[in-house]
Amino acid sequence: MSGTVYVINPNSSAAVTEGIDTAVAPLRSADGPAITCLSLAEGPPGIQTQRHVDGVIQPLLRTCEDLEATAGAFVIACFSDPGLFALREQSARPVLGIAECGVLTALTLGQRFGVIAILPTSIPRHLRYFGAMGVTERLAGDLSIGLGVAELADETRTLSRMIEVGRNLKDQHGADVLVMGCAGMARFRRPLEEAVGVPVVEPTQAAVVMAVGRVRLADH
Repeated sequence: MSGTVYVINPNSSAAVTEGIDTAVAPLRSADGPAITCLSLAEGPPGIQTQRHVDGVIQPLLRTCEDLEATAGAFVIACFSDPGLFALREQSARPVLGIAECGVLTALTLGQRFGVIAILPTSIPRHLRYFGAMGVTERLAGDLSIGLGVAELADETRTLSRMIEVGRNLKDQHGADVLVMGCAGMARFRRPLEEAVGVPVVEPTQAAVVMAVGRVRLADH
């Protein structure tokens, strides 16, 4: 199988990248393509502001340029999809952003999607993106758990907050599918889905599914 699916975590957190790697493990197969998860060393510990989003674009583009020759596809593993359109201009490979793929996947699983954000300051950024995507009429709500990326390491606290917010989105806002609004939440998909009782989309998994499909079909 030609070309590696490179999953780029634009922050510098090894713990987040490890969580992403575990989340996409079921998508690996003996007949490929290979899936490699990388951190962006120049990135901040967590991407939590528009300044963070804008600041990682150039390092991301440089990293992907170096990987182009061996790449089958690129996945940008941050829910703000930093550099998505610039990388699509730069690369001849398929480029997928986890926010775009997560939302598009959610639209196949329910009528109204809810998003679980990390911080309240993330929500305006999400809403701008959903407006650009033209999907706001299908958005039930976007609510935060009030925890930064580094704080997601406290698994008990994080899952408790995610369940609370997920139930609110379902019961009060009418969401019939949830999207996790941060790659650092990857390990919580199954317990969250079981607790809330609606489908939950882990956006990096959604993007990698699409990337693997694109690479496999390119060989046929």
